[in-house]
Amino acid sequence: MLNSLKLLISLWLLLLHSVSGDEVENKPVTEDCLECLCETMSGCNATEICVNGACGIFRITEGYWAEAGQLTLPNETSLSANAFTNCVNQPHCAANTIQNYMYKHGQDCNGDEHIDCLDFGALHKLGNLQCRGELPYIFAKVFNRCLKAKQRNASESRNQTRNQLKIKST
Repeated sequence: MLNSLKLLISLWLLLLHSVSGDEVENKPVTEDCLECLCETMSGCNATEICVNGACGIFRITEGYWAEAGQLTLPNETSLSANAFTNCVNQPHCAANTIQNYMYKHGQDCNGDEHIDCLDFGALHKLGNLQCRGELPYIFAKVFNRCLKAKQRNASESRNQTRNQLKIKST
């Protein structure tokens, strides 16, 4: 299931790369982290457009979108009546909105002296002024499980690569 979600997000990001009106240069959030945010916020379910004012696969609010610079799709301005919902319901524009927000507000929310995906999760869920607060239990559980699965998969890939290199060198 997680692999199919990863494939879906990757395809969206690749296929829709050319349709975003605003490109983002500074991208502190990794693809794995974006995938875990998506999985945690909506199960990467793009069929539900907005839930209680939070829209798209990342469940972005209009205030968050505004803080991130009001990115838009091509041929649209931030003054357009549907600019917010159009952007955050389009995965590439929504991911770029997150990148901008994290670049602007990135901070060490958990006090471990590193700014990483754990901090981005807290920033995304709690906002930049409250990110040091306690995450809702379900959010933390799903987000941490996803991150651990990503780390496990990365470790397994590195081990397979090392084993292949050992075989070739013998």
